[in-house]
Amino acid sequence: MGKRASKRNTFNYNLDRKKLKKKMIKKYRPRIECDQIRKAWNPHRTAKQNMQDMGLTFGTKGVLPITSKARTCSRSYYKAGDEPVDRVVKPYVVREMEEEANLPRKDNTTCSTDLIEYVQHMIREHGEDYKAMARDEKNYYQDTPKQIKRKVDLYKRCHANEHAAFLASLQAQTSS
Repeated sequence: MGKRASKRNTFNYNLDRKKLKKKMIKKYRPRIECDQIRKAWNPHRTAKQNMQDMGLTFGTKGVLPITSKARTCSRSYYKAGDEPVDRVVKPYVVREMEEEANLPRKDNTTCSTDLIEYVQHMIREHGEDYKAMARDEKNYYQDTPKQIKRKVDLYKRCHANEHAAFLASLQAQTSS
């Protein structure tokens, strides 16, 4: 038996080697989105060591240990210094992350212009009578009274100023 012929290595002109190298670098060293973690990150340490230094956990494995009944019942089982001690070198990272998480956020939800026109028409024609709104001919999607009420509430919540101005203009029209 002879030696089996192997395929000769040929250069693939269809691949961009520079782009592939950049892609691999990006994959193995991704950009950390969190500012606090990025600033405190030490590139010479492993990911797990970096997270431990910041007082965070790298994964879910071993975070909450499962204790056996025999171990929890007898306190004499533990020796001095037997329990793991978490050393947090960079506690400011967790503190800054908590402060950022507790900042109030502005609600950016908006309604489509079609929905705004629909709700304004319904309020103009029927006021707060949702059953009459459900029977209106403009109710193309045959929304139930509760669905219409939800749409009106969404409009009131997302566009409070516009809703107040709309009600004021309605009051001005009815009074004159």
